[in-house]
Amino acid sequence: MKTSKRVLLATIASLFPAVSMATDGYFAHGYGMRAKGMGGAATAMTGDTFGAANNPASMVWAGDRLDVGVDYFRPVRGATREGSPGLGAGSLNTSVDSDSKSFLIPEFGYNHLINSDLAFGVTVYGNGGLNTNYAGGQLNCGAGPRTANALCGSGRLGVDLIQLIIAPTLSYKLGANHSIGVAPLLGYQRFKAEGLQAFDNAPGFPPFTSSPGNVTNRGYDTATGYGLRIGYLGKVADGVTVGAAYASKIAMSRFDKYKGLFAEQGDFDIPENYNFGVAFQALPAVLIALDYQRINYAKVQSVGNPSTNRAPLGVSGGPGFGWRNIDVVKVGIEYQYSPQLTLRAGYNHAQNPVTSRNVSFNIIAPGVVQNHVTLGLSSAIGKDSEITLSYMHAFENKVSGGSFFNNLGFGPVGGQETIKMYQNSLGIAYGRRF
Repeated sequence: MKTSKRVLLATIASLFPAVSMATDGYFAHGYGMRAKGMGGAATAMTGDTFGAANNPASMVWAGDRLDVGVDYFRPVRGATREGSPGLGAGSLNTSVDSDSKSFLIPEFGYNHLINSDLAFGVTVYGNGGLNTNYAGGQLNCGAGPRTANALCGSGRLGVDLIQLIIAPTLSYKLGANHSIGVAPLLGYQRFKAEGLQAFDNAPGFPPFTSSPGNVTNRGYDTATGYGLRIGYLGKVADGVTVGAAYASKIAMSRFDKYKGLFAEQGDFDIPENYNFGVAFQALPAVLIALDYQRINYAKVQSVGNPSTNRAPLGVSGGPGFGWRNIDVVKVGIEYQYSPQLTLRAGYNHAQNPVTSRNVSFNIIAPGVVQNHVTLGLSSAIGKDSEITLSYMHAFENKVSGGSFFNNLGFGPVGGQETIKMYQNSLGIAYGRRF
Protein backbone atom coordinates (compact mmCIF):
# COMPACT_ATOMS: atom_id res chain seq x y z
CA MET A 1 0.00 0.00 0.00
CA LYS A 2 1.27 3.47 -0.85
CA THR A 3 2.38 5.64 2.04
CA SER A 4 -0.39 8.20 1.43
CA LYS A 5 -3.08 5.53 1.67
CA ARG A 6 -1.52 4.11 4.82
CA VAL A 7 -1.48 7.59 6.39
CA LEU A 8 -5.13 8.13 5.42
CA LEU A 9 -6.19 4.86 7.03
CA ALA A 10 -4.16 5.59 10.15
CA THR A 11 -5.68 9.07 10.43
CA ILE A 12 -9.23 7.74 10.20
CA ALA A 13 -8.36 4.93 12.60
CA SER A 14 -7.24 7.49 15.17
CA LEU A 15 -10.90 8.52 15.40
CA PHE A 16 -11.75 4.95 16.39
CA PRO A 17 -10.38 4.48 19.91
CA ALA A 18 -9.22 1.11 21.20
CA VAL A 19 -12.34 -1.03 21.25
CA SER A 20 -13.49 -4.48 22.21
CA MET A 21 -16.19 -6.04 20.05
CA ALA A 22 -16.06 -9.66 21.09
CA THR A 23 -19.73 -10.43 20.43
CA ASP A 24 -20.16 -12.81 17.46
CA GLY A 25 -16.64 -14.08 18.03
CA TYR A 26 -14.84 -10.77 17.67
CA PHE A 27 -17.17 -9.32 15.00
CA ALA A 28 -19.82 -6.83 16.12
CA HIS A 29 -23.34 -8.18 16.62
CA GLY A 30 -24.59 -5.59 14.11
CA TYR A 31 -23.45 -2.71 11.93
CA GLY A 32 -25.43 0.52 11.97
CA MET A 33 -27.59 1.59 14.89
CA ARG A 34 -30.81 0.38 13.23
CA ALA A 35 -29.37 -3.10 12.75
CA LYS A 36 -27.99 -3.14 16.30
CA GLY A 37 -31.51 -2.57 17.63
CA MET A 38 -32.73 -5.58 15.61
CA GLY A 39 -30.18 -8.15 16.76
CA GLY A 40 -27.96 -7.30 13.80
CA ALA A 41 -30.47 -8.45 11.15
CA ALA A 42 -29.84 -6.19 8.15
CA THR A 43 -29.08 -8.24 5.01
CA ALA A 44 -32.51 -7.54 3.49
CA MET A 45 -32.97 -4.07 5.04
CA THR A 46 -32.53 -0.78 3.18
CA GLY A 47 -32.99 2.03 5.68
CA ASP A 48 -29.48 3.37 6.26
CA THR A 49 -25.96 3.70 4.82
CA PHE A 50 -24.27 0.66 6.38
CA GLY A 51 -24.79 -1.59 3.39
CA ALA A 52 -21.05 -1.93 2.86
CA ALA A 53 -20.91 -3.79 6.18
CA ASN A 54 -24.18 -5.72 5.68
CA ASN A 55 -25.17 -5.92 2.00
CA PRO A 56 -23.78 -3.50 -0.63
CA ALA A 57 -26.83 -4.02 -2.85
CA SER A 58 -29.03 -2.23 -0.31
CA MET A 59 -27.39 1.18 -0.73
CA VAL A 60 -29.19 2.13 -3.95
CA TRP A 61 -32.50 1.94 -2.05
CA ALA A 62 -31.30 4.15 0.83
CA GLY A 63 -31.35 7.39 -1.19
CA ASP A 64 -29.23 10.44 -0.45
CA ARG A 65 -28.40 10.00 3.21
CA LEU A 66 -25.86 10.56 6.00
CA ASP A 67 -25.57 8.54 9.24
CA VAL A 68 -23.21 9.30 12.13
CA GLY A 69 -23.29 7.53 15.47
CA VAL A 70 -21.43 6.28 18.51
CA ASP A 71 -21.88 3.22 20.71
CA TYR A 72 -20.92 3.03 24.38
CA PHE A 73 -19.72 -0.55 24.80
CA ARG A 74 -19.04 -2.22 28.15
CA PRO A 75 -17.68 -5.79 28.13
CA VAL A 76 -16.92 -7.41 31.50
CA ARG A 77 -14.32 -10.19 31.23
CA GLY A 78 -12.51 -12.41 33.68
CA ALA A 79 -10.49 -15.59 34.13
CA THR A 80 -9.89 -18.04 36.97
CA ARG A 81 -7.51 -20.94 37.57
CA GLU A 82 -8.34 -23.51 40.25
CA GLY A 83 -6.91 -26.78 41.52
CA SER A 84 -3.29 -25.91 40.75
CA PRO A 85 -0.53 -27.40 42.92
CA GLY A 86 1.78 -24.89 41.24
CA LEU A 87 5.34 -24.52 40.06
CA GLY A 88 8.04 -24.51 42.70
CA ALA A 89 7.01 -22.62 45.82
CA GLY A 90 3.47 -21.59 45.03
CA SER A 91 0.10 -22.38 43.50
CA LEU A 92 -0.90 -20.93 40.12
CA ASN A 93 -4.48 -20.43 41.26
CA THR A 94 -5.78 -16.97 40.38
CA SER A 95 -8.89 -14.93 39.68
CA VAL A 96 -8.55 -11.79 37.56
CA ASP A 97 -10.85 -9.36 35.78
CA SER A 98 -9.92 -7.14 32.88
CA ASP A 99 -9.56 -3.55 34.05
CA SER A 100 -10.58 -1.98 30.72
CA LYS A 101 -14.38 -2.05 30.58
CA SER A 102 -15.66 1.04 28.77
CA PHE A 103 -15.24 1.92 25.08
CA LEU A 104 -16.73 4.34 22.55
CA ILE A 105 -17.24 2.94 19.04
CA PRO A 106 -18.07 5.47 16.30
CA GLU A 107 -19.78 4.70 12.98
CA PHE A 108 -20.19 6.66 9.74
CA GLY A 109 -22.03 6.17 6.47
CA TYR A 110 -22.83 8.32 3.45
CA ASN A 111 -24.75 7.54 0.26
CA HIS A 112 -25.48 9.54 -2.91
CA LEU A 113 -27.78 8.65 -5.78
CA ILE A 114 -25.93 9.34 -9.03
CA ASN A 115 -29.20 8.64 -10.84
CA SER A 116 -32.34 6.68 -10.03
CA ASP A 117 -30.58 3.35 -10.67
CA LEU A 118 -27.01 3.94 -9.47
CA ALA A 119 -25.64 4.98 -6.08
CA PHE A 120 -22.19 5.64 -4.65
CA GLY A 121 -21.55 5.52 -0.93
CA VAL A 122 -18.95 4.93 1.73
CA THR A 123 -19.17 3.18 5.06
CA VAL A 124 -16.54 3.44 7.80
CA TYR A 125 -16.88 0.94 10.63
CA GLY A 126 -15.03 -1.00 13.24
CA ASN A 127 -15.20 -4.57 11.99
CA GLY A 128 -14.24 -6.06 15.30
CA GLY A 129 -11.57 -6.17 17.94
CA LEU A 130 -10.22 -7.59 21.15
CA ASN A 131 -9.00 -5.80 24.24
CA THR A 132 -7.99 -7.18 27.62
CA ASN A 133 -5.98 -5.60 30.40
CA TYR A 134 -5.25 -7.73 33.48
CA ALA A 135 -3.18 -6.57 36.45
CA GLY A 136 0.19 -8.16 37.19
CA GLY A 137 1.47 -9.40 40.53
CA GLN A 138 -0.86 -12.41 40.70
CA LEU A 139 1.55 -15.37 40.84
CA ASN A 140 5.11 -16.34 41.69
CA CYS A 141 5.39 -19.04 38.95
CA GLY A 142 8.13 -20.75 40.97
CA ALA A 143 10.34 -19.50 43.75
CA GLY A 144 10.20 -15.81 44.55
CA PRO A 145 7.65 -13.06 45.24
CA ARG A 146 4.23 -12.87 43.59
CA THR A 147 5.22 -10.61 40.68
CA ALA A 148 3.97 -12.59 37.67
CA ASN A 149 0.65 -12.14 35.87
CA ALA A 150 -1.94 -14.85 35.20
CA LEU A 151 0.13 -16.33 32.33
CA CYS A 152 3.43 -16.13 34.24
CA GLY A 153 4.68 -13.07 32.40
CA SER A 154 5.90 -9.76 33.77
CA GLY A 155 3.70 -6.74 34.41
CA ARG A 156 0.21 -6.27 33.01
CA LEU A 157 -1.27 -8.93 30.73
CA GLY A 158 -3.44 -8.30 27.69
CA VAL A 159 -3.87 -7.41 24.05
CA ASP A 160 -5.32 -4.48 22.15
CA LEU A 161 -6.61 -5.14 18.62
CA ILE A 162 -8.76 -2.91 16.44
CA GLN A 163 -9.94 -3.62 12.91
CA LEU A 164 -11.14 -0.65 10.88
CA ILE A 165 -12.69 -0.98 7.42
CA ILE A 166 -13.32 1.80 4.92
CA ALA A 167 -15.69 0.59 2.22
CA PRO A 168 -16.61 2.68 -0.83
CA THR A 169 -19.68 1.14 -2.46
CA LEU A 170 -21.39 1.07 -5.84
CA SER A 171 -24.91 -0.31 -6.04
CA TYR A 172 -27.12 -0.68 -9.11
CA LYS A 173 -30.80 -1.46 -9.65
CA LEU A 174 -31.64 -4.32 -12.00
CA GLY A 175 -35.13 -3.24 -12.91
CA ALA A 176 -37.74 -2.22 -10.39
CA ASN A 177 -37.24 -4.95 -7.79
CA HIS A 178 -33.64 -6.15 -7.77
CA SER A 179 -30.19 -4.70 -7.16
CA ILE A 180 -26.54 -5.69 -6.89
CA GLY A 181 -23.65 -4.01 -5.12
CA VAL A 182 -19.91 -4.17 -4.69
CA ALA A 183 -17.74 -2.71 -1.93
CA PRO A 184 -13.92 -2.83 -1.92
CA LEU A 185 -12.83 -3.32 1.69
CA LEU A 186 -9.80 -1.30 2.78
CA GLY A 187 -8.62 -2.75 6.06
CA TYR A 188 -6.47 -1.27 8.80
CA GLN A 189 -5.39 -3.07 11.98
CA ARG A 190 -3.53 -1.98 15.09
CA PHE A 191 -2.26 -4.42 17.69
CA LYS A 192 -0.13 -4.72 20.79
CA ALA A 193 0.46 -7.45 23.35
CA GLU A 194 1.79 -7.21 26.90
CA GLY A 195 2.80 -9.68 29.59
CA LEU A 196 3.41 -12.78 27.41
CA GLN A 197 7.07 -13.23 28.39
CA ALA A 198 6.48 -16.87 29.33
CA PHE A 199 5.91 -17.60 25.63
CA ASP A 200 9.07 -15.73 24.56
CA ASN A 201 11.53 -18.56 25.34
CA ALA A 202 11.74 -17.44 28.96
CA PRO A 203 14.11 -19.18 31.41
CA GLY A 204 12.44 -22.17 33.05
CA PHE A 205 9.90 -22.59 30.23
CA PRO A 206 10.09 -24.59 27.01
CA PRO A 207 11.16 -22.69 23.85
CA PHE A 208 7.74 -21.65 22.53
CA THR A 209 8.54 -19.16 19.77
CA SER A 210 10.39 -19.24 16.48
CA SER A 211 11.29 -15.54 16.79
CA PRO A 212 12.44 -14.55 20.30
CA GLY A 213 11.95 -10.88 21.08
CA ASN A 214 8.92 -10.58 18.77
CA VAL A 215 6.21 -11.97 21.04
CA THR A 216 5.26 -9.33 23.57
CA ASN A 217 5.77 -5.76 24.81
CA ARG A 218 6.78 -4.38 21.41
CA GLY A 219 4.28 -1.53 21.47
CA TYR A 220 1.73 -0.99 18.72
CA ASP A 221 2.16 -2.44 15.25
CA THR A 222 -0.11 -1.82 12.25
CA ALA A 223 -1.21 -3.77 9.20
CA THR A 224 -3.20 -2.90 6.08
CA GLY A 225 -4.95 -4.94 3.41
CA TYR A 226 -7.66 -5.34 0.81
CA GLY A 227 -10.79 -7.43 0.35
CA LEU A 228 -14.17 -7.30 -1.37
CA ARG A 229 -17.84 -7.61 -0.40
CA ILE A 230 -20.53 -8.24 -3.02
CA GLY A 231 -24.27 -8.42 -2.53
CA TYR A 232 -27.70 -9.00 -4.03
CA LEU A 233 -31.11 -7.74 -2.90
CA GLY A 234 -34.49 -8.56 -4.39
CA LYS A 235 -38.12 -7.80 -3.71
CA VAL A 236 -39.47 -11.25 -4.56
CA ALA A 237 -43.10 -10.82 -3.54
CA ASP A 238 -45.41 -8.21 -2.13
CA GLY A 239 -43.88 -7.26 1.22
CA VAL A 240 -41.02 -9.79 0.99
CA THR A 241 -37.37 -8.87 0.39
CA VAL A 242 -34.40 -11.24 0.31
CA GLY A 243 -30.69 -10.46 0.41
CA ALA A 244 -27.33 -12.17 0.27
CA ALA A 245 -23.74 -10.94 0.65
CA TYR A 246 -20.26 -12.43 0.58
CA ALA A 247 -17.06 -10.86 1.94
CA SER A 248 -13.71 -12.30 0.97
CA LYS A 249 -10.88 -12.75 3.42
CA ILE A 250 -9.05 -9.43 3.79
CA ALA A 251 -5.41 -10.29 3.19
CA MET A 252 -3.47 -8.11 5.62
CA SER A 253 0.19 -7.24 5.79
CA ARG A 254 2.06 -8.83 8.69
CA PHE A 255 2.56 -7.58 12.22
CA ASP A 256 6.36 -7.64 12.04
CA LYS A 257 6.76 -6.74 15.70
CA TYR A 258 4.74 -9.83 16.63
CA LYS A 259 6.03 -12.34 14.08
CA GLY A 260 7.00 -14.58 16.98
CA LEU A 261 3.42 -14.64 18.29
CA PHE A 262 1.07 -15.02 15.32
CA ALA A 263 1.28 -17.92 12.88
CA GLU A 264 2.74 -17.29 9.42
CA GLN A 265 5.30 -14.79 10.75
CA GLY A 266 2.82 -12.28 12.16
CA ASP A 267 -0.05 -12.70 9.73
CA PHE A 268 -3.52 -11.80 11.04
CA ASP A 269 -6.00 -11.71 8.15
CA ILE A 270 -9.66 -10.74 8.57
CA PRO A 271 -11.74 -13.88 7.88
CA GLU A 272 -14.18 -14.36 5.05
CA ASN A 273 -17.86 -14.28 5.94
CA TYR A 274 -21.21 -14.46 4.22
CA ASN A 275 -24.83 -13.82 5.13
CA PHE A 276 -28.37 -14.41 3.90
CA GLY A 277 -31.48 -12.57 5.00
CA VAL A 278 -35.19 -12.10 4.49
CA ALA A 279 -37.47 -9.26 5.59
CA PHE A 280 -41.25 -9.48 5.36
CA GLN A 281 -44.09 -7.14 6.19
CA ALA A 282 -46.04 -9.30 8.64
CA LEU A 283 -48.58 -6.52 9.30
CA PRO A 284 -48.94 -3.00 7.88
CA ALA A 285 -46.96 -1.63 10.83
CA VAL A 286 -44.77 -4.67 11.61
CA LEU A 287 -41.64 -5.78 9.73
CA ILE A 288 -39.74 -8.95 10.68
CA ALA A 289 -36.16 -9.60 9.56
CA LEU A 290 -34.19 -12.87 9.76
CA ASP A 291 -30.47 -13.28 9.03
CA TYR A 292 -28.00 -16.14 8.92
CA GLN A 293 -24.26 -15.41 8.97
CA ARG A 294 -21.20 -17.62 8.69
CA ILE A 295 -17.80 -16.40 9.90
CA ASN A 296 -14.85 -18.60 8.90
CA TYR A 297 -12.40 -17.84 11.72
CA ALA A 298 -10.67 -21.21 11.32
CA LYS A 299 -9.44 -20.30 7.82
CA VAL A 300 -7.08 -17.71 9.34
CA GLN A 301 -4.16 -19.61 10.88
CA SER A 302 -3.34 -17.13 13.63
CA VAL A 303 -6.97 -17.25 14.77
CA GLY A 304 -8.00 -20.79 13.95
CA ASN A 305 -4.95 -23.00 14.54
CA PRO A 306 -5.36 -24.95 17.79
CA SER A 307 -3.25 -23.61 20.63
CA THR A 308 -2.10 -27.19 21.21
CA ASN A 309 -0.31 -27.45 17.83
CA ARG A 310 3.14 -28.91 18.39
CA ALA A 311 5.04 -26.26 16.46
CA PRO A 312 6.73 -23.01 17.47
CA LEU A 313 4.73 -19.81 17.71
CA GLY A 314 5.11 -17.71 14.57
CA VAL A 315 5.60 -20.44 11.97
CA SER A 316 3.09 -21.62 9.39
CA GLY A 317 1.01 -24.19 11.22
CA GLY A 318 2.04 -22.80 14.58
CA PRO A 319 -0.32 -22.37 17.52
CA GLY A 320 -3.20 -19.92 17.30
CA PHE A 321 -6.27 -19.13 19.39
CA GLY A 322 -8.05 -22.27 18.24
CA TRP A 323 -11.22 -20.48 17.13
CA ARG A 324 -13.61 -22.56 15.04
CA ASN A 325 -15.93 -21.33 12.29
CA ILE A 326 -19.25 -20.12 13.67
CA ASP A 327 -22.86 -19.74 12.56
CA VAL A 328 -24.88 -16.73 13.70
CA VAL A 329 -28.68 -16.39 13.64
CA LYS A 330 -30.23 -12.94 13.96
CA VAL A 331 -33.89 -11.98 14.21
CA GLY A 332 -35.37 -8.52 14.52
CA ILE A 333 -38.77 -6.88 14.58
CA GLU A 334 -39.61 -3.29 13.63
CA TYR A 335 -42.89 -1.67 14.65
CA GLN A 336 -44.01 1.63 13.08
CA TYR A 337 -45.73 3.05 16.15
CA SER A 338 -46.43 6.38 14.43
CA PRO A 339 -45.06 8.37 11.49
CA GLN A 340 -42.55 9.93 13.90
CA LEU A 341 -41.58 6.86 16.00
CA THR A 342 -40.29 3.39 15.06
CA LEU A 343 -39.63 0.75 17.73
CA ARG A 344 -37.28 -2.24 17.36
CA ALA A 345 -36.25 -5.39 19.20
CA GLY A 346 -34.05 -8.34 18.35
CA TYR A 347 -32.20 -11.48 19.33
CA ASN A 348 -28.80 -12.70 18.18
CA HIS A 349 -27.41 -16.19 18.80
CA ALA A 350 -23.81 -17.00 17.85
CA GLN A 351 -21.91 -20.22 18.27
CA ASN A 352 -19.01 -19.95 20.69
CA PRO A 353 -15.72 -20.15 18.75
CA VAL A 354 -13.60 -21.05 21.80
CA THR A 355 -13.25 -24.73 22.75
CA SER A 356 -12.17 -26.06 26.12
CA ARG A 357 -8.69 -27.15 25.00
CA ASN A 358 -7.88 -23.56 23.95
CA VAL A 359 -8.94 -21.76 27.12
CA SER A 360 -5.42 -20.71 28.22
CA PHE A 361 -4.61 -18.77 25.04
CA ASN A 362 -8.04 -17.15 25.15
CA ILE A 363 -7.59 -15.61 28.57
CA ILE A 364 -6.42 -12.61 26.53
CA ALA A 365 -9.20 -13.04 23.93
CA PRO A 366 -12.33 -14.37 25.70
CA GLY A 367 -14.81 -13.99 22.82
CA VAL A 368 -17.26 -16.51 24.30
CA VAL A 369 -20.65 -14.74 24.53
CA GLN A 370 -23.45 -16.31 22.53
CA ASN A 371 -26.87 -14.85 23.30
CA HIS A 372 -27.77 -11.19 22.79
CA VAL A 373 -31.04 -9.30 23.23
CA THR A 374 -31.50 -5.84 21.74
CA LEU A 375 -33.88 -2.88 21.77
CA GLY A 376 -33.98 0.21 19.61
CA LEU A 377 -35.98 3.13 18.29
CA SER A 378 -35.86 5.91 15.71
CA SER A 379 -37.54 9.25 16.33
CA ALA A 380 -38.04 11.97 13.73
CA ILE A 381 -36.62 15.35 14.75
CA GLY A 382 -37.66 17.20 11.63
CA LYS A 383 -38.80 16.59 8.10
CA ASP A 384 -35.55 14.92 7.01
CA SER A 385 -33.71 14.01 10.21
CA GLU A 386 -33.96 11.34 12.89
CA ILE A 387 -32.28 10.12 16.04
CA THR A 388 -31.77 6.38 16.47
CA LEU A 389 -31.04 4.62 19.77
CA SER A 390 -30.04 1.01 20.40
CA TYR A 391 -29.31 -1.16 23.42
CA MET A 392 -27.70 -4.61 23.58
CA HIS A 393 -27.16 -7.07 26.41
CA ALA A 394 -25.04 -10.19 25.88
CA PHE A 395 -25.60 -12.75 28.60
CA GLU A 396 -22.61 -14.13 30.48
CA ASN A 397 -21.03 -17.26 29.09
CA LYS A 398 -18.15 -19.34 30.42
CA VAL A 399 -15.75 -21.90 28.95
CA SER A 400 -13.55 -24.16 31.09
CA GLY A 401 -10.65 -26.44 30.30
CA GLY A 402 -7.31 -27.75 31.50
CA SER A 403 -4.48 -25.22 31.76
CA PHE A 404 -1.66 -25.20 29.20
CA PHE A 405 0.70 -25.36 32.20
CA ASN A 406 -0.36 -29.02 32.51
CA ASN A 407 1.42 -29.76 29.22
CA LEU A 408 4.87 -28.31 29.92
CA GLY A 409 6.46 -31.51 31.19
CA PHE A 410 6.17 -30.53 34.86
CA GLY A 411 3.05 -32.63 35.51
CA PRO A 412 -0.54 -31.39 36.11
CA VAL A 413 0.59 -28.15 37.72
CA GLY A 414 -1.97 -25.80 36.16
CA GLY A 415 -5.30 -27.18 37.22
CA GLN A 416 -8.51 -26.00 35.54
CA GLU A 417 -9.11 -22.60 33.91
CA THR A 418 -12.33 -20.73 33.15
CA ILE A 419 -12.85 -17.63 31.01
CA LYS A 420 -16.07 -15.63 31.05
CA MET A 421 -17.67 -12.48 29.66
CA TYR A 422 -20.92 -10.52 29.50
CA GLN A 423 -21.64 -7.21 27.76
CA ASN A 424 -23.86 -4.17 27.52
CA SER A 425 -23.93 -1.43 24.91
CA LEU A 426 -25.93 1.75 24.37
CA GLY A 427 -25.73 3.68 21.11
CA ILE A 428 -27.05 6.83 19.49
CA ALA A 429 -26.93 7.94 15.85
CA TYR A 430 -28.06 10.90 13.78
CA GLY A 431 -29.45 10.31 10.30
CA ARG A 432 -30.34 12.85 7.63
CA ARG A 433 -31.92 12.47 4.20
CA PHE A 434 -30.97 15.00 1.53
